[in-house]
Parts: sequence; C-alpha cells; structure tokens
Amino acid sequence: MRGSTPAPGAEFVRYGGHTSCVAVADEGRAPTLVLDAGTGLRALSGLTGGSAFAGAIVLGHLHWDHTMGLPFSPAVDNPDADVELWVPAQGDTETILERWMAPPHFPITPSQLRGRWRFGALEEGTHRLGGFEVLAREIPHKGGRAFGYRVSDGTAAFAYLSDHCPTVLGPGPDGLGARHPAAMALAEGCDLLIHDAQYLDEELASRASFGHAAAGYAVGLAEAASVPRVLLYHHDPPRTDDQIDALVARYAGRAVVVEGARQGTVIDLPGHRPPGA
Repeated sequence: MRGSTPAPGAEFVRYGGHTSCVAVADEGRAPTLVLDAGTGLRALSGLTGGSAFAGAIVLGHLHWDHTMGLPFSPAVDNPDADVELWVPAQGDTETILERWMAPPHFPITPSQLRGRWRFGALEEGTHRLGGFEVLAREIPHKGGRAFGYRVSDGTAAFAYLSDHCPTVLGPGPDGLGARHPAAMALAEGCDLLIHDAQYLDEELASRASFGHAAAGYAVGLAEAASVPRVLLYHHDPPRTDDQIDALVARYAGRAVVVEGARQGTVIDLPGHRPPGA
C-alpha cells in the first residue's frame, strides 16, 4: 500500500497503488473493523460480498491519503451501511472532516454519506471497536495528531503504525529513530507488525522532516519487540515493484520475516504469543 498519494502504472502492479487501508475480520466473516480509509477502501465491497459494511472505521490520522476513499467505497457509502468512524481526538470529528469533504472542495459532506454514520473522537487507551480490542497510542507524525494501533481478538494480535516519525524523539540505537514507549507498547509480543517504511535508511537524513520512518527502523522495532513478522507498509509512491523487492531482500536472514505489504493480501493470524515468548 502506498503512502502520500496513489501510484498508478505498470511498475506498481504487484504491490499495488492504493493508499492505506486494512480490513480486519474474524475467520469466515465479513470485516467489521477497518484501519484507515485511503483509496484501498474502494475494494471493501469485495470482502463484504457486495453487502454494506457494518462496523468501525478507525483512522490513524487525517491526512488526505488516509481519508480519500471514504466517499468512493460502495460498501460504506450505502443506504444499508452502519458505520462508526473514529479519529484521534482533536476537536469535533465531523467538523474536522468537513475541512476537506465539503463544497467547494467536494460535492457532499460526511453527514451526507448514505447509511447510518456516527463520528467519534478517540483518546489514547484500550477500546472495543468493531468487535475487537484496540489499543490506541499517540505516535509522532507531522501535521496533526496521529495514533498507532494494536488490534487483538484475544488469541492473536497485530500492530499498525502506518505513519510514524520516531526520529522526532531521538536517534535511537541505530540512528533511525527512538524505540519509544508508545511504539514498544503497541508492538511488543504481537504476531505481526505493519509499519511505515516510506524511506530507505540512507534516504532518512534528507527526508525525515516529511514525517515518516525508514524500513530499517520497522525491522529493528520488530526485533526489539519480539514480533516474528513485519510488513513494510506505506511505500514511497515512486518506489517501483522491483525496488520494493530489492528493499525486502536487504533484510534476508534477519531475526524476523520481512515482507513488502501487497494490495489484496490476506493474512491469517492463528494464535497469539505472550510477550517474551
């Protein structure tokens, strides 16, 4: 999944060009929790069997690439949809969304999306959302409040830090950013880490001010937090499929399995390991 803007074209087909969106479901059921509402949200109807979505959409933050799918998904803009939309608390949620989704910038406002919608402001802590336990912790990212999430069903857990700039809190052990308490609390002992990897390690010095992480940070965080598998996520829009292949190959032989996040991938998490296991 891409960061910042969609990436169409033949060089971006294998990993996909949509912006951030992850659907979460119990085995054999339609998704009831969605993390972020980038252009990938358009594909949600394929996971609901064409039916309307019923559940919670939880945004990590409010940048365009994480919200632009909202009015374009037939599963959520649907007369039968039943949606709770949660964002990191920073004022009235509906009013904030209207800053980009309202005339003259867009033909309708959030309240005019079809179906039953509730708009909520999320604080740090543990919440029950879409049938899952969701831990929300604030993480550094430029331009508005941003949260990372840890999602669990009681048997398996994954961490989702889609936009994360840990260098703001210091260089950390390898110069790629601090392994700060919020990041560790979200990731420690999870079965899977989905993490911002917009930049190569060598690109970070010149681009960290944009608010993102290097791939090496994601891998190092997974190792420090005893996570066996990491998906490098939020790919830089110009990074081609072949370049992502080469990036993943850099981490062969590490203590964790490293993969590039691919559009449409389905991941089963069969069981949860307690921290330190």
